[in-house]
Parts: sequence; C-alpha cells; structure tokens
Amino acid sequence: MSPGGSGPTTLAQLGEFALIAEMVRDLPAADDVLVGPGDDGAVLAVGGSVVVSTDVLVEGVHFRRDWSGPTDIGRKAVAVNVADVEAMGARPQGVVVGFSAPGETEVRWTLDLATGLRTECAAAGVSLLGGDTTRGQHVTLSVTALGTLDGRAPVRRSGARPGDVLAFAGQLGWAAAGLLVLTRGFRSPRAVVEVQRVPQVPYGQGAVAAEAGATAMVDVSDGLLADLGHVARASGVTIDVDTTALEIGEPLQTVGAATRVDPLLLVLTGGEDHALVATFPPGQVPPGWTTIGAVDAAGPDGAGVLVDGAPFAGVPGFDHFRPGARR
Repeated sequence: MSPGGSGPTTLAQLGEFALIAEMVRDLPAADDVLVGPGDDGAVLAVGGSVVVSTDVLVEGVHFRRDWSGPTDIGRKAVAVNVADVEAMGARPQGVVVGFSAPGETEVRWTLDLATGLRTECAAAGVSLLGGDTTRGQHVTLSVTALGTLDGRAPVRRSGARPGDVLAFAGQLGWAAAGLLVLTRGFRSPRAVVEVQRVPQVPYGQGAVAAEAGATAMVDVSDGLLADLGHVARASGVTIDVDTTALEIGEPLQTVGAATRVDPLLLVLTGGEDHALVATFPPGQVPPGWTTIGAVDAAGPDGAGVLVDGAPFAGVPGFDHFRPGARR
C-alpha cells in the first residue's frame, strides 16, 4: 500500500534510492565478485580476456506488459544478453542492469521484475552486479553481461571454413510460434508462449562448443537464416541448411495447423529463441548439439546461406529498422 493507504506504492512515491536498496537487497555473489552493489562500480575477478555484451529491451518492442508478467520480463532481459556471451565461447560471470520506468509504475511490479532478474541470473550462473535506475516514458532495460574466456580464444563469426559442419543447441522456432499465437489473441500452446516470454538459452553450451573446437558461433536472436547470414558473410563462405535435419516439435505443428503458417518457416526465420548455432570441423560436434547443415566455399554469387542447396526466397529474419518490422 502507499504511505497514505490509498493504493499501491508507485516509484515516484518510493524514490530512486529506496528502490535501488530494495532491488539489490541480499543479492548473492559468486566467489569472483570482489565488490558488489553499493559502490560506484562493481569489481569482478577475471582470468585473461573479458567478453562484454549489451542489449536494450524496450516496452512495446521486445515485450508487452499485457503478454508478460514482470518476472518473465526480468528473466528475458538476462537471458537474451547472456546468450551473446555464450555465443563467444565464454563463461558468463555477471550482469549490470539499467532500468527506466514511468514514475507511476507500481513498486510491487518493479520488485517482481527484480525477482525475475535474480531468477535468471541463478539459472545462467551469473551474478547481478548492480546498475542504474531512472525515470522514463516507457519501461526499458539495458543489460550488460560480462564473461571470461578462461584462457581460450573467442569464437567469432568469421571462423567458419569450407568442410565444416553446422550444428545447434537449444530450440528453434518456438519463440516465433509463441509470438504468432499471442498476436492473434491466444495463450496456447502454453509451451511456445512460455518460450516467447522467457527464452530457453542452452546455458554452458557456448564453452562446450569452444572446447570442442567450434570455428564460428552465433546466437539465434533475429532468425536462423538471418543470423547464419552474419556468419557466412563474415567468414566468406556458403552455409547450407539441411531442413530434413530440423525437428518440428508438436507445439509448432499445432500452431502451424491453427494459423496456416508453415512451421518450418518459424524454425528458419523466427528469432528470440537464443539457441546457439556453430560450425565445427567434421567429427567434433559435441554431445547436446544437433548437426543441421554444412559449410562450403562461397559460390559465384558470393557468401551466403542456402536452404537445401537453394537460395531462400523469403525474408530471412527480423530487422528492427526494416519498414513494417515488429516483434
């Protein structure tokens, strides 16, 4: 209740510093966190090279409060960012979070969001190191994740070589299926809606891939074909996706039948699953990864992505600045 007992307490009533104190109260810290929240900066013990990645999640673009609760939004904010650190072959260690919201936002909602941040940090094996809060017109979260390579070289997008095989870990198409049913006013199948709300990142598999000898890696944020396009162009190769190796789960088949959208299209072009996709030398694909294609030399039309040996005719994935683009 508010101090006057007239309704829920808002951020404007609580104030910035009291909010920060509530959000970071009793945060657990791993052994590599030397200084946590409370100073001008956190101190993290790292061995060797540090991987840093930042994502911004904006209300109405990356999430909707009528579709997702605050705990889910907090979890998603951590998941999508840590996936980028995983995609470099690093071991994620910590995140810092910038948060803005209108002053009339309820404190309870914000603290539930903080619970989501903590929950996903625990799942990802990282520490919540602190951050900043400010007033804004919409709810926005900016998350920066840090990780260590533990003495390994980073796995970049530019290392794929002809003769490599293509494999992935995680889920493909589920988040897109969830978005499709949500935009049509439904809340089922529940399995895909939950993945749209909170991506199921294959935590730990980035380092597994690096140790197995992955030559290139990316997380699927904007669509399998779109993100593979980044790898193909950076590496100067052609990547051919074998659709017979892609499993179309029963929930995706259900969504496809109900919406008349080919579920394979969801797998190929749907983003936000944050699966990891990597290229490996033959015979080096680790357990937990599924082979779905191959890497060849660039063709006469240059580097790019093929589907079953042919160019893909549709839009390969999401682009924030493409006219008409929307999540």
